[in-house]
This record gives sequence, C-alpha cells and structure tokens, in this order.
Amino acid sequence: MALKALSAQERSDALAKAAKARALRAQAKERLRKGELGIAGLISRAAEDEALARMRVLELLEAVPGIGPVRAAAIMKELGIAASRRLRGLGVHQTRALIDFMEDKHGV
Repeated sequence: MALKALSAQERSDALAKAAKARALRAQAKERLRKGELGIAGLISRAAEDEALARMRVLELLEAVPGIGPVRAAAIMKELGIAASRRLRGLGVHQTRALIDFMEDKHGV
C-alpha cells in the first residue's frame, strides 16, 4: 500500500509534530535521570500522552542512572518484555512487574 503524497504544508506539520514528540520524550527521560519523575509516574503519563506512549521500554530503562544498554536488556529479558516493546504495548502484568522491579532494585 503506497503512502499518500503529502503537500509541503502537511510535511512541515508532520515534521513539527515529530520534533515536538522527540523533545517531550527527551524531557521525560531527563526528569527520570534527575529523579524528578519515577517509572510509575512516567508510565501513567504515557497512558494519556501519545508521544510518551511511543517511547521504547529500553530507552526508558537506559535513562535510569546506573542502567546501561546491557543491564536494560537483561532486565527486559528477566521480566519477559520484548526488546522492541513500547510503553503503550506493555500489558498490565508487564507494567506491574516493571514498576515493582524498578522500585525494589533501583528505588525509581
């Protein structure tokens, strides 16, 4: 299925929307790094915010101080969360397991 050709204005609007979404995700990850926002708070905000809902769980974990790419992948494997999963795609049990794990092990 071919995509509809966009006019210059539609393309410009789409680029602006994408830039705004990236900035919002970056701001949320920075607040997580600084400890101003917890994992549970970010996940609950993602339920209402489309831009945050599209954040990958891996990116979320890597934003936590002390967790790098290897540790984030290990956490996701331990919790049974696919590497490509986004916040919006987490099930109830995966969400609860992620929040509980992060609060127990990392105090986030």
